[in-house]
Amino acid sequence: MHGGVAAIVVAGGRGTRAGGGLPKQYRCVGGMPVVRRTLLAFTAHPGIALVQPVIHRDDEALFREASSGLDVLQPAHGGATRQSSVRAGLEALAERAPEIVLVHDAARPFATPALLDRAIEAGRAGAAIPGLVVSDTVKAVDGEGRVVETLDRNRLRTVQTPQAFRFDALLAAHRKAAAAGRDDFTDDAALAEWAGLPVGVFAGEAGNVKLTTADDFRRAESDLLAALGDVRVGSGYDVHAFAEDGDHVWLGGVKIPNDRGVVGHSDADVALHALVDAILGALAEGDIGVHFPPSDEQWRGASSDRFVAYAVERVRARGGRIAHVDITVVAETPRLGPHREAIRARVAEITGIPVERVGLQATTSEKMGFIGRREGLVAYATATVRLPWGAE
Repeated sequence: MHGGVAAIVVAGGRGTRAGGGLPKQYRCVGGMPVVRRTLLAFTAHPGIALVQPVIHRDDEALFREASSGLDVLQPAHGGATRQSSVRAGLEALAERAPEIVLVHDAARPFATPALLDRAIEAGRAGAAIPGLVVSDTVKAVDGEGRVVETLDRNRLRTVQTPQAFRFDALLAAHRKAAAAGRDDFTDDAALAEWAGLPVGVFAGEAGNVKLTTADDFRRAESDLLAALGDVRVGSGYDVHAFAEDGDHVWLGGVKIPNDRGVVGHSDADVALHALVDAILGALAEGDIGVHFPPSDEQWRGASSDRFVAYAVERVRARGGRIAHVDITVVAETPRLGPHREAIRARVAEITGIPVERVGLQATTSEKMGFIGRREGLVAYATATVRLPWGAE
């Protein structure tokens, strides 16, 4: 590739002020790792041809999991400073020689397509940064905490990313700074100014916040939830007959000892099959048989958690999240009591929601009907899904 637009997503920081025991870019917000949400904004934009992640070399496994399935380049390894990390990303792109490069912090996961449009257009002029008008009065103070000056806020801007540049100009500026032993610039605009490049300002977005502290994550969760105002509820049902032999059944992703197995094309997990139908039903996207037909031999003996993961990804692809699931198993055997918490934990893991949002009930048919005769078992499920308005 020569020409076009590339984006560098800087994800090499070790920030842990947000808590959670992970660098903040790998913590989840809205059920998705921050870095994945950020990468999606760039990979989904039709005007961006290449997305170059820059990560810490110790985060390879975390990044692979967080970026699974996304069309991004092999990540470059960052350095000890943000400046050195950006340079690593630029050098990784050098042979491809894009015309424009956007440099963005992974911890800003809410950049909109409109913001990226403005960044690309502004970058054609050479160097530009998104900025917000300062609404508060700003004071300069001395070392004793006394006001020494009231600044003219009409001349002030708070600066965000993505910052946009002609690729060759920014790469040359970074190489010049490295040769001069300068590695202390906190953003690329400051480095560009030092290198003599004129830097313009285009309109940023108030929603393009940087997640740093635990409070930032709490506010982001709240804002995302408020935006997901289209609440859907789907229901699912599945039934399987017991086999003549076998020594276990699968229920809710947990292998449970039993005197007989069940008849089914996959692993015949009635609980997970019902859950898949409930999630797909909330999306109005058919049922499990539409997406995984039993006539297809590749699903023979397949683990049903794969089907659930697919349904969950369908929700995420539409910008939504699963709010709650509830499963009822009706069977005379096996007894679910000893396995209840293991099943809830496994369902929570597969769906990516807290275990407190997984309901599980078990009952019998009071020895009536085919269930009462121990000929099979049944599961019912409901799933509550939240989507953004207009996500049809």
